[in-house]
Amino acid sequence: MTIRILHNPRCSKSRATLALLREHGVEPDVCLYLDTPPDAAELDRILRALDLQPRELMRTGEAVYAEQRLDDPALDREALIAAMVAHPILIERPIVLKGSRAAVGRPPENVLSLLD
Repeated sequence: MTIRILHNPRCSKSRATLALLREHGVEPDVCLYLDTPPDAAELDRILRALDLQPRELMRTGEAVYAEQRLDDPALDREALIAAMVAHPILIERPIVLKGSRAAVGRPPENVLSLLD
């Protein structure tokens, strides 16, 4: 089964997670999600696999989070997902996907649960 990583090569945790996968003999499909962001349906599937709400997967410290007023509690799931699609820098990274399962590589060791 293919393992995929939503990767940002500038992120140390993302680089460490990719290295950890390779150390375990896994050559994942690397998706540079800032260049090719997931669409709303895929992001919804990822959130469900992670059992997270959209805001829990958002990088709230990014400037665009404040600029877009994404802390507004009135924003629903669809609006937050749309914001992440429009501004993929908001998506926490790295995310490793295997079938219907997913893990956020923070810390990188979190993804080892997908290798069973």
